[in-house]
Amino acid sequence: MPTYTSLIEPTELAALDAVDIFDCSFVLTDPKEGARIHAQSHIPGSLHADLEQDLSGPIVPGVTGRHPLPGREAFLDLVCRWGIEPGRQVVAYDQGPGAHAARLWWMLRWLGHANVAVLNGGFAAWNEAGMPVTSDVTAPPVPGRFEPAAPLTRDAVAGDLPAPASTTVLDAREHRRFIGAEEPIDPVAGHIPGARCAAFPGNLGADGRFLAPAALAARFRDLGVDDAGNTICYCGSGVTAAHNILAMKHAGLPEPALYAGSWSEWIVDPDRPVATGE
Repeated sequence: MPTYTSLIEPTELAALDAVDIFDCSFVLTDPKEGARIHAQSHIPGSLHADLEQDLSGPIVPGVTGRHPLPGREAFLDLVCRWGIEPGRQVVAYDQGPGAHAARLWWMLRWLGHANVAVLNGGFAAWNEAGMPVTSDVTAPPVPGRFEPAAPLTRDAVAGDLPAPASTTVLDAREHRRFIGAEEPIDPVAGHIPGARCAAFPGNLGADGRFLAPAALAARFRDLGVDDAGNTICYCGSGVTAAHNILAMKHAGLPEPALYAGSWSEWIVDPDRPVATGE
């Protein structure tokens, strides 16, 4: 059976016999909406993985950002309760762009699980392909015996930033937030000094699917990514940055580090520098 480690197409997912599927639907302005969306319609057999309840740890005021990573042991316990076994193919999806699904993709790689992919185009692409959907509640999984391995990805911390000139730092937020023209979510506008704007929707074509690997490679090379692997990705809270990491993995580029705390963590310390403009 083929395995998938970056993206998977709807027809490829439909052909798999043994797979664990997770619906990562989430709405930032209404955190309970993701669960409602899943209850209304989802891929048969999928479980809902909630960004705030499942894929984030506790917020510590003045220390963490909006969606800090959970402890590795806490997430391992959840993965076991989800019934994921070593080597099992896992597929994550959301309603379309893949940003929330990419967070789960990254976190499973953080536990050393290679066989995890994001559904290209998400639930929208699944529907467009005429695949089955359901509102039936998925039966609770049988707990598994997942064994973590060495991380397949890297994480960065605030102390790694601002980075030296040899490191490319990419900010996945939209350009107006990057330059500090507006900030609808966090209390301080701007970006980490030395970063470059790599808004994550640039990874997608007009159809909502990821660009071809060659086009993605060209995009990130234009942003300063090279074969040395000295790249750090961040965003507002460590979610859409994973989308850029997934895109680079799919493009065959060295996998960058994720600064999971991202902008919302960076600004809790008033002594950390802030840049605006380009």
